[in-house]
Amino acid sequence: MHKAAFTIVAVLNPFAYIASRWTPSPRTVRRAALAALVMSVLIVVTGGAVRLTGSGLGCDTWPKCTDDSLVVTQAQGFHGAIEFGNRMLTYVLCAAVGGIILAARSAEPWRHSLTRLGWLQFALVMGNAVLGGITVLTGLNPYSVAGHFLLATSLIAVTTVTWQRTGEGDSAPRPRVPGPVRKLSWALVATTLVLIAAGTVVTGTGPHAGDSSEIKRMPFDWATTAHVHAIAAWLVCALAVAMWLVLRVVDAPDDTRARARDLLVVLLAQGAIGYVQFFTDVPEVLVAVHMLGSCLVWISVLRVVLSLRERSADPAQVPARDDAQLSAV
Repeated sequence: MHKAAFTIVAVLNPFAYIASRWTPSPRTVRRAALAALVMSVLIVVTGGAVRLTGSGLGCDTWPKCTDDSLVVTQAQGFHGAIEFGNRMLTYVLCAAVGGIILAARSAEPWRHSLTRLGWLQFALVMGNAVLGGITVLTGLNPYSVAGHFLLATSLIAVTTVTWQRTGEGDSAPRPRVPGPVRKLSWALVATTLVLIAAGTVVTGTGPHAGDSSEIKRMPFDWATTAHVHAIAAWLVCALAVAMWLVLRVVDAPDDTRARARDLLVVLLAQGAIGYVQFFTDVPEVLVAVHMLGSCLVWISVLRVVLSLRERSADPAQVPARDDAQLSAV
């Protein structure tokens, strides 16, 4: 009867069943969160590879790859393999997200906040999978493509926050810098979002439509949108420099100033790549690197903002030492 009861629990609530048999260390939980973050960036980069190789319609339909086949066929060749490979990577991303959900649920004590963030990640992955299918079914509509990227950016935001939270407690956040500095950080976040959104418009009007067939483009001048994107980038740079200087003036903690410095380095590299690709007719390799840079800029901005506050561990979150541990002290 006892075995039967456990079997029922395992079927009805597998997370609780596993949690009753596995207690991950804080390091394991943090590694699971990092894996989800890395995969959320990788899925963006590989999605860019699909677009830049003209493989956006390598699979003719969705959720199948063709009307008659769930998987890619030999007739679809290289482009089909690239598109189908990106679709399969979504399952790897789901596994990584499932890993952080399971690790957070199995931690002792149960990290409810991390579990909720993990399920939010899963919802974003599923939503973006559906939007990706709509993108294929609408023949790579540029607005759908832009939404696909922005939803992926939202996923990166949540995975970054989750990774940060694995190193913190669940108590109320306490500021580490004065209020005006925190307001400056939110201006930095808002401007970065404008920069990323402007980047999707540049892509939607640019030469890389995602397929060799006639693909609808956004009705804007590409050079003009690129200049608007550049202006937004300069605003982000100005705010990042201001943040770096202000953090020094208010004598912010060393780790916070280090993150502001890292943001400046990433922005400098990203800006250089952006200008080079603009003046070299947007080569595919540089566009791919620029997409990776966009993810890194977003992560760097979020890490600066998250470093402006701290959460100490609740007493309940500090695991009690057993008798063996006490005797070893």
